Amino acid sequence: SIPQVLLIFAKEDSQSDGFWWACERAGYRCSIARTPESALECFLDKQHEIIVIDARHPRYFDAEAVCRSIRATKPSEHTVILAVAPQIQPGQEESSVLPLLNAGFNRRFFENNSTSACYNELIQLEHGEVCSLFKLRACNSMFTALEHCQEAVEITSEDHIIQYVNPAFERMMGYCKGELIGKELTVLPKSDKNRTDLLDAINMCIKKGKEWQGMYYARRKSGDSIQQHVKITPVMGQGGKIRHFVSIKRLCSDNNKQVYKIHRDEKYCGENSQTESLSSRHKDRRKESIDVKSITSRSSDAPSLQNRRYSSVARIHSMTIEAPITKVINIINAAQENSPVTVAEALDRVLEILRTTELYSPQLGSKDDDPHTSDLVGGLMTDGLRKPSGNDVFSKNMTQIQSHLVIPATPNDIPPQIAQLLNNEEMWDFNILDLEAATNKQPLTYLGLKIFARFGVCEFLNCTEATLKSWLQVIEANYHASNSYHNSTHAADVLHATSYFLQKERVKGSLDQLDEVAALIAATVHDVDHPGRTNSFLCNAGSELAVLYNDMAVLESHHAALAFQLTTRDRQCNVFINMERTQYRTLRQAIIDMVLATEMTKHFEHVNKFVNSINKPMAAIEETSSNSEGCDCECPASIKNSPENRLLIKRMLIKCADVANPCRPLELCIEWAGRISEEYFAQTDEEKRKGLPVVMPVFDRNTCSIPKSQISFIDYFITNMFDAWD
Repeated sequence: SIPQVLLIFAKEDSQSDGFWWACERAGYRCSIARTPESALECFLDKQHEIIVIDARHPRYFDAEAVCRSIRATKPSEHTVILAVAPQIQPGQEESSVLPLLNAGFNRRFFENNSTSACYNELIQLEHGEVCSLFKLRACNSMFTALEHCQEAVEITSEDHIIQYVNPAFERMMGYCKGELIGKELTVLPKSDKNRTDLLDAINMCIKKGKEWQGMYYARRKSGDSIQQHVKITPVMGQGGKIRHFVSIKRLCSDNNKQVYKIHRDEKYCGENSQTESLSSRHKDRRKESIDVKSITSRSSDAPSLQNRRYSSVARIHSMTIEAPITKVINIINAAQENSPVTVAEALDRVLEILRTTELYSPQLGSKDDDPHTSDLVGGLMTDGLRKPSGNDVFSKNMTQIQSHLVIPATPNDIPPQIAQLLNNEEMWDFNILDLEAATNKQPLTYLGLKIFARFGVCEFLNCTEATLKSWLQVIEANYHASNSYHNSTHAADVLHATSYFLQKERVKGSLDQLDEVAALIAATVHDVDHPGRTNSFLCNAGSELAVLYNDMAVLESHHAALAFQLTTRDRQCNVFINMERTQYRTLRQAIIDMVLATEMTKHFEHVNKFVNSINKPMAAIEETSSNSEGCDCECPASIKNSPENRLLIKRMLIKCADVANPCRPLELCIEWAGRISEEYFAQTDEEKRKGLPVVMPVFDRNTCSIPKSQISFIDYFITNMFDAWD
């Protein structure tokens, strides 16, 4: 569970900002209250795990009184409350912490507005007091689960004295809890159906701290022997000593009807008739649900089982409009009802994950949370940190797009030096930087003409080479040559990688010509008019583009929209003008989808969908075909050629092309790493100059290690994606 934090500060200052940004960095949900009344109301609504109260300024409110008012509520027993105390002045004696502890505070934090100091304090609280409180809070839920689970559970001490049995155990064995608690297992009757050495073998195993599971005959109170599937797990305490044994017992299917028939005729010890009636109804409902496999294999029982299984989630299933994820959750809910406790608990965790909003983005644990990685993730995978502040800047930071088109010259033969360089453009090691120098920073037009000709783009679009050249020149003119990284050379580099991937047999076998043309055009325009700043920067600065696109995929939306605006604005460069309407709409949608796929907030969603929809099914089919003769070898092609999977392939293709720099020869990789770092340095400089949040603090030109930042990028974003693509 992710901790929730409540900050109680009368006024916003650097200390409250420090805790706010620390919460953002740690991934905690954070709320701010300005008055004691609003703080109490907010706490009762959300029941935060951590509360930070400003105890530096008694003129605003009495921090100890606020703490006492919160401690007077029931939910606060599971909350850690931190007092922010004034800094100790030189020569001043440290005051006693007892008044704070007596008021209900757990810890004292001396004023320090460093985000790292606040972050470290919160992380220590999470792994210390908060973790312990989470465990305590879970105890009631754990016992509720034990009381209601289907498996019989028995807990004994290390000396095999029974300390707990659940109702399922009572029903299975015919005993009352009072007849068992405090008794040694050895005094209970044993079945004579077990091997004579079985008990010794079990004891020898579990005394070594190992888990034992297998079939075992037990004797019920009535004297009948029943066969059980038993799992006994030793529970270790301090020093590695065994403190308890937990036994989970499930009836073998052959015993189900017999046991429950007997059980319906028995009475629980000391229970009145009303309780018997209730428990009888409860027993009937579970009568045939102990062994799911044994029931589902009998088709005659299936309809009635289905009715019972779904009754508890009837309201969910009665929904007339269901999203796919809702159907998945409903299926899991239904499966839980007849699952063993261990499976049910695992399914609970599955449901918890499915109900989150970020299904594909991994959570950085503290052990992996190095500054380079966390800053890259924060800078590339968020759309800005939108904490309201009086220092927000609302200004247009984008360079104005050109209001006029570049008039192309008449197509001439390509100069010999450039033509010679382009002879190698089909090779992965092609040096785009040499082409940049030879073309006076206009590599996109020359490379585009060569690649588009090779793929027959003009023929497909039914346009002339002059129109194509005009279009390439217009697009290239709207890249910012002043950007060290996001310029037309980067676009040409991505176009080159895209064309290289399109030549690969597996890709060629999956895509048609429209897909290829869409990919080449998307690669060409994917960063047009890029300002050299990230989406987070634009959102924090309140730029016109961020406002226009509602802080969502700001740059990618702008690139796609501007590309079509520039193309259709003038007939001289409108490469789509002769296309049939339906085909144009299909092509346009494919281009937009691929450009939007380059947005990093969806990175893990695209990669995981590709792996689960393409990599894994193809690997399974290929493994099956290698193990069996006469297998349909067309299956992998059918997987790749479905419309949904072709979409995933195109997205993955442009994503890999967009960030392929680390896969290039080392000298190119190093140059590109330096260029992107320079853009990030310039952004950090501007953020500091304008008082904006610094989204990637590690990219400070005075302290940053470019190799470390590049390695973090490779480890976090590149390796798995290219493994999947390869």
